[in-house]
Amino acid sequence: MKALYCGTCLCYYRAIQYRTNNAITAPQLRVIDAAGANLGILERTEALRIASEQRMDLIEIAPAAKPPVARIMSFDKFRYLKEKEEKKQQRAEKSKGLKHVRITPRAALNDLHIKARQAEKFLNEGHKLEIRLFMRGREKGNKEWALKKLDEFLKMIPVPHQMTMPPRWGGRGFITQIGKK
Repeated sequence: MKALYCGTCLCYYRAIQYRTNNAITAPQLRVIDAAGANLGILERTEALRIASEQRMDLIEIAPAAKPPVARIMSFDKFRYLKEKEEKKQQRAEKSKGLKHVRITPRAALNDLHIKARQAEKFLNEGHKLEIRLFMRGREKGNKEWALKKLDEFLKMIPVPHQMTMPPRWGGRGFITQIGKK
């Protein structure tokens, strides 16, 4: 892995370096063609000849294997597929994060039901949920009432859940976290 400078978004990204064509040093390779069929164990020169006949590249995919595995395909297409796969993995990792629901103690019952359905959706998707009870002005002076409203909202959520962080005072109200049981 080598860190490269992106240039477009001013960030660094990690790129795996694959050996291609004449950079491959192993004398024998297990070769896979462009269609995915196994051609067997071939000499490096023979594999390079087959790749050049098809006007494609020979890419060393698994250098640690005995013998190393190489694939015949366009290097541009190979790189595109790998980048697409990495982005998909990054999206999958990101999606299981922390979601937020913000409520107020004086919200109408229907509004709280809508927020409870949203919370149910997040919990069913496997996310953790942070619930923020936002308070204004003199509401901040009546913390017991606010905790009661927060408890009522938690009872509205139909999915079985457990509190991962008890309600704590933070800035403009109470914050708590819940997760699916």
